[in-house]
This record gives sequence, structure tokens and C-alpha cells, in this order.
Amino acid sequence: MYPELSLSVQYAVQAPDLPRWRLRRWVGRALRMALCPAADAPPQPVALTLRIVDEPEGRSLNAAWRGRDAATNVLTFEYGRDPTGCLRADIVLCLPVMAREAAGQHKPFQHHAAHLVTHGVLHALGHDHVQDDEARAMEALEVRILVAQGIPDPYRVQDDA
Repeated sequence: MYPELSLSVQYAVQAPDLPRWRLRRWVGRALRMALCPAADAPPQPVALTLRIVDEPEGRSLNAAWRGRDAATNVLTFEYGRDPTGCLRADIVLCLPVMAREAAGQHKPFQHHAAHLVTHGVLHALGHDHVQDDEARAMEALEVRILVAQGIPDPYRVQDDA
């Protein structure tokens, strides 16, 4: 059984390469592969908001919530489960930062965006990468989710030769 997903997508900037259907597919895959409920347990609902922002908004949010005066690629605000058992979180994606990173890493934008959406969803589910063992586990799960969608391992260094 798959989790019931309520997904809201907010576009503070135009993002034609990130249509709702594509974002929903990436979020759904991450949830299905990261949440493995027991066969006899009903899946818990998940309510996520994805917000696609410009650099000034990304910078403002990162400064306000993380004390860093620069825009970052993805921010996740995890709220946990509400009294009904629904997991709630907001995920903010900074489009210009994502585009620069993809170009700088010589990756297709879609692959990088799928990775960052997956990364944000895993944070929403409580995964973290503060400790080395947590980082290895989270990265391994990201890779499994992305490879299942035909996207190469984002952590493997590409050989240009």
C-alpha cells in the first residue's frame, strides 16, 4: 500500500521544466521507496507543499531559518505528524541555484531537480545527514530512488574522458 499524498505546488517563479505532474511523480517515488509500512498497517497520509522560489526568497528563508546569508538549493521544513497521523512538511526549491548547480556539475537539470526533490522528501520523513553514518544511509536511499527512475547516481564523479 502506498501513502496517501496531498501535494501542493507553489510557483513563485515560472518553472516550465518542473510541471506539477513531474514533481508529483518524483515525490511519489521517494515516498513509496522510503516508507515501507507493514503489510497489515494502513499507510499514513502525507501532506507536502513544494514551493519553487527565486534567489532573493531563497536567500531570505535560508537567512531567517538557518542563519546563512545565501540562497541554497533546497530547504525542508519538517513539522512531523499532526494529531490525525498525517506527516506534514514544506519543501522550498530555489530554481536559480538548482540551475547553476546542474550546469556547474554537468548534469541534466531534470536529474539534479529530481535529486533535490528526493533529498527534500527524505528530510521531510526525518532523514538527516549531520552524522557520517546518517549521511551514508540517506545518500544510499537517494541513489536507490533515483536509479529506479533511470537517473544516475548523483554522488558518483563523472569521468569526462
